[in-house]
Amino acid sequence: MLIRRAIKSDFHSIWNIFKVVIEPGDTYVFDSNTSRDDAFLYWFGAGVLSYVAEEEGQIIGMYKLVANQRDRGSHVANASFMVDPTCHGRGIGRAMGLHCLQEAKNLGYLAIQFNFVVSTNHAAIALWQKLGFSIVGTLPKAFNHKTLGYVDAYVMYRLLDGECKP
Repeated sequence: MLIRRAIKSDFHSIWNIFKVVIEPGDTYVFDSNTSRDDAFLYWFGAGVLSYVAEEEGQIIGMYKLVANQRDRGSHVANASFMVDPTCHGRGIGRAMGLHCLQEAKNLGYLAIQFNFVVSTNHAAIALWQKLGFSIVGTLPKAFNHKTLGYVDAYVMYRLLDGECKP
């Protein structure tokens, strides 16, 4: 698997994964009717660094890395990840997570904060905890899950002071 910076010509593949990931309404705040233009800005807007995971020339996942806040909060990164659901369970999220930790560190960030991890997304929570993230806050009933209704979301945080080991 190759993880590399995304280029605008990757957007067709990114868009296809994005649509499939948001459709169930169980992990991301995006409505299933999110426009292609809005999705493009999410992945390629000002200040956004996006990366893709590629296998045999096919994009199978992506993540974006941004400053979590501006100015005095810009030393903390924020990231979002999506994996093609047909590729779940193959370690793609983990590989992108490790890549992201190293990229954030290389870019001079001191930490990464996930602002909104849906509490019912058990696979993501387990992965981030294995990669050293802690739940530092709970946002009660902050996510309107398509089938479960209102559920909590977590704020997760990790300092980047140690090595980013597999």
